Amino acid sequence: MNSTPNPFLGAVYHWLGGLASGSFYVPFRFVRRWSWETYWLTGGVFSWILAPWLFASLQTNDLLAVLGETPAGTLGLTYLFGVLWGMGGLTFGLTMRYLGMSLGMAVALGYTAAFGTLIPPLVKGELFTTVLPTFSGQVILLGVLVCMAGIAVAGMAGMSKEREMSEEAKRASIKEFDFKKGIAVATFSGIMSACFSFGLEAAGPIKAIGAAHGTGELWRGLPALIVVMAGGFTTNFLWCAFLHWKNRSAYQYLSPVTRPVGPTGRDEILENPTDAPAEEAALQAPGLGEGPDAGGPQPVPLLANYFFSALAGVTWYFQFFFYTMGESQMGRFGLSSWTLHMASIMIFSTLWGIALKEWTGTSARTKRLVALTLAVLIGSTVIIGWGNALAPETASEAAPAQAPEKPGA
Repeated sequence: MNSTPNPFLGAVYHWLGGLASGSFYVPFRFVRRWSWETYWLTGGVFSWILAPWLFASLQTNDLLAVLGETPAGTLGLTYLFGVLWGMGGLTFGLTMRYLGMSLGMAVALGYTAAFGTLIPPLVKGELFTTVLPTFSGQVILLGVLVCMAGIAVAGMAGMSKEREMSEEAKRASIKEFDFKKGIAVATFSGIMSACFSFGLEAAGPIKAIGAAHGTGELWRGLPALIVVMAGGFTTNFLWCAFLHWKNRSAYQYLSPVTRPVGPTGRDEILENPTDAPAEEAALQAPGLGEGPDAGGPQPVPLLANYFFSALAGVTWYFQFFFYTMGESQMGRFGLSSWTLHMASIMIFSTLWGIALKEWTGTSARTKRLVALTLAVLIGSTVIIGWGNALAPETASEAAPAQAPEKPGA
């Protein structure tokens, strides 16, 4: 039985997902003397494999039967979109290499928000027939545009901060500035990252089968996460395996001490355009994922590293756990969920930046841009929630009433 949608509750769920996404890197700050690929893959096992199966098993009636009854074509397409989404994540770091952290994130996230929101209803033929003709749909699209504006302001704040940095800090932040190459990579990354939204759209039959088995509306998206994230795990596993081979770092999973392997006494880190993506962001946060030290073998806190990597992975998973809950409450215009998700990530990432004093020492203008970013993004979530609240629950309710036929006509 379907309950009445509650878009404002849905927006709260999306905010919780944004909090999880904006917070998941914090536990990684306590990982010591592991290479990026080691703690990223360790966290990924929890976020892409263990957590999706655990929570779907707890909340889905007959989970194995639901997946077993799903057509192979649906499973394959959903998994494929997960693989493509993983490719988007792997190239995300390159945008920061070529454009810098702020401009790179703004461009990539802008593409992700736009494509992930608008392409599904466009492909289904609903954008011009269901969304645009209705006032509620127009309000939601206004919220989408406001979100895009908020992402642009976030980019302006970041670029303002970068202009205030010393030349040495700028060179460390942007290794190989190349605007044309950066825009091309950001476009590819943004479109591929939006494939997560496409994957959940393709997983519609999985949700329908779950409903037929009596799964509550709030939890019907959880089995779909298993399939999409399996695709993302495949891409990331292959990349991390390559980095383990390249950096000779696979020993770290079991070794209580670091093992100097290069002439400098530390594991080599790739320094080319195919470097590990999230490492680009990680290296800009002091203390994050501290790698093996030079100067001989050093003790490694294995249990603590596994604990914090697992905590980061499960926290990362919760962004999509709450995403599916939020989507279930958005009513007819579920397309707005992706924009709410992106806006919430930006909101809480910005708040974490403030809490970690990343904006300390910047000019008053930069701080005003940060404040404006938060105001605009929060405003976009309110507008989208309002637009969904205005929408009728069914398409039939939205259709104009027809005059009754005259007798004898």
